[in-house]
Amino acid sequence: MPKFIYTAKSYSGETKGGEMIAKDEKSLAHQLKADGFLVTSIKRIKEETSTGSNIKLLDFFNKVPLKEKMMFARNLSVMIAAGVTINRAIDNLSFQTKNKKFKKVLASINEELKSGKALSDGLAKHPGTFSNLFVSMVRVGEVSGNLEEILKIVATQLEKEHELSSKVKGAMVYPAVILVAMIGVAILMLTYILPKITGVFEDMEVTLPGTTLFIMSMSDFLKNHSVLVIIAFVFLAVFLRVFSRTEIGRKTFGILMINIPVIKNLVIKINCARFSRIYSSLLKSGVSVVDSLKIVSDTLSNYYYKKKINEGIEKVQKGIPMSKILSENTSIFPPLVSQMVEVGEETGKTEAVLLKLAEFYEDEVDQITKNLSSIIEPILMLIIGGAVGFFAVAMLQPMYSVLENI
Repeated sequence: MPKFIYTAKSYSGETKGGEMIAKDEKSLAHQLKADGFLVTSIKRIKEETSTGSNIKLLDFFNKVPLKEKMMFARNLSVMIAAGVTINRAIDNLSFQTKNKKFKKVLASINEELKSGKALSDGLAKHPGTFSNLFVSMVRVGEVSGNLEEILKIVATQLEKEHELSSKVKGAMVYPAVILVAMIGVAILMLTYILPKITGVFEDMEVTLPGTTLFIMSMSDFLKNHSVLVIIAFVFLAVFLRVFSRTEIGRKTFGILMINIPVIKNLVIKINCARFSRIYSSLLKSGVSVVDSLKIVSDTLSNYYYKKKINEGIEKVQKGIPMSKILSENTSIFPPLVSQMVEVGEETGKTEAVLLKLAEFYEDEVDQITKNLSSIIEPILMLIIGGAVGFFAVAMLQPMYSVLENI
């Protein structure tokens, strides 16, 4: 059970304080009341244990789903529009959510609200859950007095983000299944089928070619060090996951993603769609161009796009139009983007033009993800064919040697 620091007063005016273990704040208050004391302040002590780093690592992987945050923004908007206070709305949403981490986050935000802080301040305390985009737009809504409308825009933004990520993940399911099946078949052949065949070659004392010896050595290694291989695979998966969240990792993967021929086009269209929609939402909410670009940079995950937008911010501050900056980076922003933004700047309808751009690129992403399997399938077939061909040659060469010696 958790431990709390408290101060309390008796009915006669006596003050006392200290630490106490209780189920929750309410239970602690009941215990003190039974002793004749009323709680004046109470604070939960964060447990510092040797497993602290493990907890942080679990939190690192246990993120609040995007869909959960999308529903939070939409439901909060509806409740505020219906006249429900923010405190009560957060309380209700905390009760409704099944996600334990999000429940704790909402409880923490509610405490901030009770202490007189604004909703945006409470959200800002949880950067791992609520992005800078989310916090900034809520802050704009609080200042303008139009929070329910801003939350609708946030919900729409998150909904589009969820749709994009779902489409990409869905498109990758088939190639992933084929790849896993391919690895499974390879392991089965190397550990079960191959030893039976190579045993025959060893009995015949045939001189084995290099390809056969290579496959045999792989087979022996898998059989003798299977635990080590499993540990290596798990370590590699964890390492790549953690490395991708570091600055060097983001930089490496960001540059790599826009240089791989098969997925380069998809990455560009996804980032153009996200850039256009986020930038449009922020401008529509009343955020300045420079602040909007800073938030866009924070929100986009691709390092290369972040770098180019940050460079663009410095130029915008010098008075250079955003359309010109985009036209200088056609490798990641197609000419259509700069041309449309230029039209928006000239007509004073930049946010509307950006929204149209976002819808266009989202449709493009939809088409690419639908066809992605047919693009990747021939590549996978070539890899599988090459592996099977190599295995067949490695097995047939010794057999021909045996036949020649008969």
